[in-house]
Amino acid sequence: MGRKLEDVIASLPAEEQAAIEKRYQELRQEVEGLRELRKIAGKAQADIASALNIKQPSVSKIEKQADMYLSTLRSYVEAVGGELELVVKLPSRRAFRLQHLGDVGATPEDAPRSRRKA
Repeated sequence: MGRKLEDVIASLPAEEQAAIEKRYQELRQEVEGLRELRKIAGKAQADIASALNIKQPSVSKIEKQADMYLSTLRSYVEAVGGELELVVKLPSRRAFRLQHLGDVGATPEDAPRSRRKA
């Protein structure tokens, strides 16, 4: 007869149990896809469709897409009550956020200007 996962974990040293719990909590913070994000937010596809002014089958299609416009993703995230941030991580550089990428209707004038050194 097989053993339960809980029993296996309980038999491990305390520090290993703590490491497993920490990783479990980290994984719980990750979301597999838009459908799960919508469910976490407590919204139905009809709610999202209404917020996006589209039909419910279109929401289903968006949730199944592997690739989409950033503007579509931003609108979807905002419809569930969230805010989309794009973070770029490069080797040997501090992470930074991209501003206005994927904003519907954003113009170059909306983007922050970089300061040039004289």
